[in-house]
Amino acid sequence: MSKDPLDELLRLSHEIGREDRKLTILGEGNTSAQISDSEFLVKASGSCLANLKAEQVTRCQVETVLTLLEDRPFTNEEVDEVLLASRVDPESKKPSIETMFHAWLLTLEGVDFVGHCHSVAANKILCSPRGRDFAGHRMFPDEIVCCGRASVFVENCDPGLPLAIGIREQTANYVKQHGEAPRLILLENHGIIALGKTTDAVLACTYMADKAATIFAGAATMGGPVFLPQEQIERIAGRPDEVYRQKQLNL
Repeated sequence: MSKDPLDELLRLSHEIGREDRKLTILGEGNTSAQISDSEFLVKASGSCLANLKAEQVTRCQVETVLTLLEDRPFTNEEVDEVLLASRVDPESKKPSIETMFHAWLLTLEGVDFVGHCHSVAANKILCSPRGRDFAGHRMFPDEIVCCGRASVFVENCDPGLPLAIGIREQTANYVKQHGEAPRLILLENHGIIALGKTTDAVLACTYMADKAATIFAGAATMGGPVFLPQEQIERIAGRPDEVYRQKQLNL
């Protein structure tokens, strides 16, 4: 029996929202889960991941949200109107302002869950000139296994529609280059987004990105980091034993 998307979304939210992990505080971060090709769940605006409840999750229509990514300008008021109109239940809470990038990312092949947070460790790098270095390289094998060959890097954008457009553009470029969806998106001056087929995959990517950021920052104080060569990254990413391990870990 498949797991209930709402239950899994709540589990994902609670784990990312744990105060001791230093990934989010207060109302930071948001999560989403695909229900079908036409509908998805997303954290409601103003709610906290650490104690998110079922009534603080909003069911939205994909097609309605994606109209905001059409090639024309929208005012802030129009964005609000469309987000409210996207609710399957008109009495449910207003979806997060970041709902637009969640809706688009959930259309990618192999992506059923999305988790966005403001990792302290990652933001130490993303708020520095070294963000692109962190995105474009890998330092150790498990970073490849959990976070993919490389990360998408999105330059600083205003939250909301401008950020969603930036994420779509850079992620589409990544898919064109690598032939698959990314596992990790890094947002300059903002935070990280983890994508996956399962909740466990999103959590593994989030935790490993946070660990990698800590290692990167530490290595930078000692003349590094030393990055893995690209040919080694490709070998590790495609090795049968690593693919098997990903399946065993539900990644």
